[in-house]
Amino acid sequence: MKFKAAITIMPHDALLDPQGKAVTGSMKNIGLPSIQNVRVGKHITLELEAANETEAKQSVDNACTKLLANMIMERYEFTLTQQS
Repeated sequence: MKFKAAITIMPHDALLDPQGKAVTGSMKNIGLPSIQNVRVGKHITLELEAANETEAKQSVDNACTKLLANMIMERYEFTLTQQS
């Protein structure tokens, strides 16, 4: 079976996000002062083959914890859809 995963990786809420802070500051400079508390993360999509949905979820979870996300500083979530 083929699956597609959409993964969102964000800094932990308790951690400072310097890139988000810079973007928040820039919003004022471009006339958008009402936009505040920007957090910047990563969005990753990938395709994989697995015997079933459970195996696919486990593979994506392993990819996130071992390579894609820094578990000390980031959290992740993903959705999985079966491809035809």
